[in-house]
Amino acid sequence: MDTDTRTMRIMERGIFIYSKIENIRIIEKLVDEVSDEAGINSDIYGKVLIATVEAVNNSIIHGNKQDENKKVSVLFKILENEMRVFIEDEGHGFNYSNVPDPTKPENIENIHGRGVYLIKHLADEVVFHGHGNKIELKFTI
Repeated sequence: MDTDTRTMRIMERGIFIYSKIENIRIIEKLVDEVSDEAGINSDIYGKVLIATVEAVNNSIIHGNKQDENKKVSVLFKILENEMRVFIEDEGHGFNYSNVPDPTKPENIENIHGRGVYLIKHLADEVVFHGHGNKIELKFTI
């Protein structure tokens, strides 16, 4: 009988922060800690950091309208070769299927949609849940 002796990486870490822009640094530190614990390489780390920070920033500014009484939750789940990051705010959500493409000439000066565009290009997969107030980022590690 063959026995698989590989060690399976399984980890889950989460946090709630209040909707203050300065709390982004807490998320940056958490990404650093999770990446170190999981042995994430620097290429993936950079993608996770930027996409997660952008999603949390969107939750604070657009989702919770910078209401310091509202929270944003961030949850990291790591399985063998995949990292998932779930970010959820207490806002009403948005129509995530109708975000303008910021690379089109007619949208070049439009500031909306750049964050979602960036997130979609950094993560291997992006899934919006509910009414758009919860986003799931998937990264192959």
